[in-house]
Amino acid sequence: MADILAAFARALGSLTHPVMFWHLAWPTLAAALAWGVLGAIFWGSAAASLAGLLGSLPWLQEIEWAHGVSFAMLGAVHVLMVLVLVPVVYATAVFLASAIAVPLMLERVAAREYADLERRRGGSLAGSLRNASFALAVWSAGSIVTAPLWLVPGMGLLLSLALSAWLNARTYRYDALMQHADAHEMHAFFERERGRLLLAGLGGGALAYLPVIHLLAPAYAGLVFIHFGLTALRRMRGAAQAIRA
Repeated sequence: MADILAAFARALGSLTHPVMFWHLAWPTLAAALAWGVLGAIFWGSAAASLAGLLGSLPWLQEIEWAHGVSFAMLGAVHVLMVLVLVPVVYATAVFLASAIAVPLMLERVAAREYADLERRRGGSLAGSLRNASFALAVWSAGSIVTAPLWLVPGMGLLLSLALSAWLNARTYRYDALMQHADAHEMHAFFERERGRLLLAGLGGGALAYLPVIHLLAPAYAGLVFIHFGLTALRRMRGAAQAIRA
């Protein structure tokens, strides 16, 4: 736990250049703009369709309908759609950050704070894109499968946090080490740190629900994983050298 908190603190310490703030902000702004445009175009029809679908459920059949759609149900659907939009924007921002912002932040942070680490290049930008695409696909499938549980009060937030934690861990663990670790080191890190990676991912996902901070949360989680991963790699190599000595 101490290493995770230290990674969050080091990530804050890395924000000494305006460029870093820009890399933190633009993925969320771009994702919000894209989904905002789609929402402006399709929101009304999507809300009506979803309300009609929910109204067809047997346990909701007793609700009084007006022209096929209950006004109360339609209002609840709008609230539900807003709640769903938060993790959707977050997941999209994570993908954008992984593809562009995190590699750029990695270069700057590594040069300033981890220059002693040899770059063994066990990953690549192409590998990062494949990894992020797979993580986003699994996240999307998990969100669809668990969608009915969002109707249970409180479950939506818990499921969103759990899925965001997994998405962060799966996406950023690769990005953090792709330039510095070799394939064996990456595999060993993924296996040994699985629990703490999820915990770090959970912390990053929780920031998405804090006002203002949520704009920086997706890419900031990537910066946290950079520090957590490179610090762990430095420790792994130090331990290996001690054993050989």
